[in-house]
Amino acid sequence: MNTKNLTLIGVMSAVLCILGPWSLAIPLSPVPVSLGMLAVYLTAYILGMKKGTVSVAVYLLLGTMGLPVFTGFGGGIGKVLGPTGGYMLGYLFMGLTVGFAADRWRTNYARIFSAMLAGTALCYLFGSLWLARTGGMSFGAALGAGALPFIPGDLVKMAVALVVGTQVKKRLWHAGILEQ
Repeated sequence: MNTKNLTLIGVMSAVLCILGPWSLAIPLSPVPVSLGMLAVYLTAYILGMKKGTVSVAVYLLLGTMGLPVFTGFGGGIGKVLGPTGGYMLGYLFMGLTVGFAADRWRTNYARIFSAMLAGTALCYLFGSLWLARTGGMSFGAALGAGALPFIPGDLVKMAVALVVGTQVKKRLWHAGILEQ
């Protein structure tokens, strides 16, 4: 790791910390709609697998230590162990999946979008399993409450991340800040 890479990781961790807390509770679910997924898509797409996943891990560690960077401006171990903790763990797997695709197929947007779908499915899986466990419900009920209502919004977030992330990556490449 050099200074440039550490700075990129720090900046994208800050983006996660800024977007992650913004959320909206919905009556159908104990899981709020948040901008955290958008931030993870952007981070992994821009930085790739290694740096993107480290950036997500830094965000999760900051929130676990008590900084108010999780949904609803919450933080601490209680938030991680609460109903949405599995989705936060899923962020790491999203980072790995999307980042791998971004590294492997830099400009193949269909494959990167497919990786975003796969990463989101992993996040939904971990989140729903944890929600079922902490909420005392079946996996099907947790999936219905914690994943299905979010699919349309997450598809929009993926599209936004591809459009915005592509522009950011091009500018970082041209500036020599990000390796091609």
